[in-house]
Amino acid sequence: MANALTWFEIPTLDLDRAVRFYETVLGIQLKREIFGGVPHAIFPAGRSDASGALIQDGRRKPSTEGALLYLDAAGKLDACVERLRGAGGTVLMPKTDIGDPGFIAVFRDTEGNSVALHSPRND
Repeated sequence: MANALTWFEIPTLDLDRAVRFYETVLGIQLKREIFGGVPHAIFPAGRSDASGALIQDGRRKPSTEGALLYLDAAGKLDACVERLRGAGGTVLMPKTDIGDPGFIAVFRDTEGNSVALHSPRND
């Protein structure tokens, strides 16, 4: 198995608000698509080619409990953390050194999800 993660979905209550938040925080563009009648905003594939999307399907609800996703913030973790405050997010765990794997930070997004950022030590 090259990568355990192939796809993820982050539930939203307001897809437009969530798109603005993640595009601002990560400094990326999400691609809007409709799959099976469900609006998606797709994250660009990173170094692992795994990707995912913000979704608004009414079945899944945002939560600070459950699975925790780590989004790629290689070389830009400090800037992402700074931007998330102005974009309406809340820092739950500030930038933290986790040893050889690098640095992480955890936040609550505008939808109420807990999500993490990761930057390798060498980036």
